[in-house]
Amino acid sequence: MYQNPGLFQNLKKFLYFPIAHYFRFFASIKLRRWNPEIIVITGSNGKTSLMNLLVSQLKDRAAYSHHANSSYGIPFNILGLERKNLLLYEWIFLFIRAPLQVFSKTSNKKLYVVEADCDRPGEGVFLSSLLKPDVTIWFSSSRSHSMNFDGLVSEGKFSSVEDAIAYEYGYFLEATGKLAIINSDSELIKKQSLRTPAKIKEVSKKDLEKYEISEKGTVFKIKGKTYKFNFLLPEAFFSSIYAALYLTEYLDQPFDDSFASFDIPPGRSSLINGVRNVRIVDSCYNSNLSSATEIINMFNMIDSQKKWAVIGDMLEQGNEEREEHEKLADLIVKSRYDRVILLGPRILRYGLPILKKYYGENAVGYTSPKDVLSYLNDNLKGKELVLFKGARFLEGVIENLLADKTDASKLSRREKIWEVRRRKWGL
Repeated sequence: MYQNPGLFQNLKKFLYFPIAHYFRFFASIKLRRWNPEIIVITGSNGKTSLMNLLVSQLKDRAAYSHHANSSYGIPFNILGLERKNLLLYEWIFLFIRAPLQVFSKTSNKKLYVVEADCDRPGEGVFLSSLLKPDVTIWFSSSRSHSMNFDGLVSEGKFSSVEDAIAYEYGYFLEATGKLAIINSDSELIKKQSLRTPAKIKEVSKKDLEKYEISEKGTVFKIKGKTYKFNFLLPEAFFSSIYAALYLTEYLDQPFDDSFASFDIPPGRSSLINGVRNVRIVDSCYNSNLSSATEIINMFNMIDSQKKWAVIGDMLEQGNEEREEHEKLADLIVKSRYDRVILLGPRILRYGLPILKKYYGENAVGYTSPKDVLSYLNDNLKGKELVLFKGARFLEGVIENLLADKTDASKLSRREKIWEVRRRKWGL
């Protein structure tokens, strides 16, 4: 039977908040019973890495909303519910269990650290009014999920999609009671900071004294002290270190500068061994121009004789789609890689013509991830350093290039539904 995907998406959009309110109602009751001090991490980029850094500081002193950052995920987390395989039938059990979970045992933790996103208009006010954070940490605001905000601009409510997105994030500052830690280099964030009654702590790039990176790890120097990590981390990560410093000071807790238990989330610049001694930089979890720029600039600082980049589409860019992909292509031209492989109709349409002018036959493009995999298998000679950034199942391409197949557990999107979707693309 024919199904209209447009009709389904419109229905899904129409029902998003009405159904979310059902779960929020029960979550709010349980949250009042629990009554923890709430710390919100929000922004367009870097939230999960910052969450992991705070885990290395607060350890078992706090509860954390791991893998839950939306108008559904956060109420689920509060209620102790979880979508395990992302399949449709799970919803029946979630609807039944939600009211039953209201009076289940609450956490004994006095702190609740929550990662909160704003993928659509209304999400910021929806989540901030539920959480009423004591502390909010907000370092980035960019064109992420911008297609969802285009309507606000066309209606004349905002002059730009950037302003619309920042205003939605600003609801978290407005609801914050005690402390707001913000990026003072962002005019968008500084403008919204006028809405908060909380004390403000500012973080600026001028406070970063040194940034170095190699395949062995990353070094930051802040306030005369050097911090070393055995991971590839973009320069903007220094803000997360500052957030950890300010937060532990606020909580009157010692700062653990060893970060011994810190780990990066899957798909955020993980360095993995590939076939033929290829080194893979896996940053394919998500992509917008801001996050892609951070990762590409980071990648460019790593010494390597042969550098390749595999770049996928940036999704949900709306009216800004062409501009964002052209800017990304310009950045890749300046990066001067040995080869560039593009994946997806958007980056092919807007980026490939720009890249061909500089790279010639060393820039290729495909619409299928299976074709990208075939190209890499046919052309990788050995010892290349290859960056993967963007959408369209690049994690499936990486999985087929691993030297040790057990490293697949380190990749993003391991749920059953993603396995099914990758198989449809021949991965």
